[in-house]
Amino acid sequence: MLDVELRLARGAFELDASWRAPTPGVVALYGPSGAGKTTLALALAGLVPAEGRIVVDGETWLDSSRGVAVATERRRIGYVFQDARLFPHLDVRDNLLFGARRTRESGRGPTLESITQLLGLGSLLDRRPQSLSGGERQRVALGRALLSNPRLLLLDEPLSGLDAPRRLEVLPYLEVLRDHYRIPMVFVSHQYEEVLRLATHLVVMEAGRVLAADTPAALSLDRRLHSRIGSEGVGAVLEVEVTRTDGPRGLVTVDVDGEALHLPVAGADVGARLRLLVLARDVILATAPVQGLSVRNALRGRLESLEPEDELHTLATVATGRHRLLARITHAAAGELSLAPGMTVWALVKAGSLAAHAYRRDRECDAPT
Repeated sequence: MLDVELRLARGAFELDASWRAPTPGVVALYGPSGAGKTTLALALAGLVPAEGRIVVDGETWLDSSRGVAVATERRRIGYVFQDARLFPHLDVRDNLLFGARRTRESGRGPTLESITQLLGLGSLLDRRPQSLSGGERQRVALGRALLSNPRLLLLDEPLSGLDAPRRLEVLPYLEVLRDHYRIPMVFVSHQYEEVLRLATHLVVMEAGRVLAADTPAALSLDRRLHSRIGSEGVGAVLEVEVTRTDGPRGLVTVDVDGEALHLPVAGADVGARLRLLVLARDVILATAPVQGLSVRNALRGRLESLEPEDELHTLATVATGRHRLLARITHAAAGELSLAPGMTVWALVKAGSLAAHAYRRDRECDAPT
């Protein structure tokens, strides 16, 4: 477990944040600018003084009640900042080797060769940082942090300075780190799409406090999160496994509580685990089985709740078993269908609407090409 309870004051800002998360995995600190995400990350690293408690897999780094405060250099933290902060006078190889000093001293940890292969850095080793793209620089910064053989990896908005194509370049490598290494990771971001793609545990922050902390699947149903991600991003997160593939048509089938859900995902094999965001705007409700439609995905479930979302819409929660789906419908439609909690409904979802929100989490993962 990663057990955190921190308090500090910096001018008018006060941080009072507590959460626990299982390890290994990626804990995402999510919230708007000024929420205290970076301050919390700095306190985890011991770079700003704080009171409270930090325990990483049974190892206590901070316990102010007992006078325990492990020095920053002894916490073995790999820190990747918003900007790569590479040494401009060193080439990529020497920047990476700078991080490997701790590994060489202990004789443990990843090798330069393994990190170079994992992050696709082989062709960059002789180049200087100023000749690299933003995405390449961040990959080098990740490699340098990993070569320090960290106990905890802190990623402080590592994609915020990149344009959309570069973010898409780096994200698969962050997924590789999550799935390849068993290093606890704390990922700071204000972008919900990044958080959803990477996080195994989500900590939602606001004004120095933890608003909610749980898995992405659980928090996707929490109304407190909806106002922060915007109505267009509201949806339910499903953690599913591929049961069948249909290569010629580019479709895979996943099981959702005994019902088949079809979606286009390239390169996923049977047994691959997927994280799906099913947007509420893309779900249609029916009170009887529907035929004669191009929509292939129809999940039977029980209408669990109906809650007004705004002056025009109602947000319906449908339980298919252990999973929950959200559907945004108009008040008028809810009235015309006589919808009420407890009744059986069918949730219709177009396969194409799921394609952009399928996130691969394989048990074994190789570096992307």
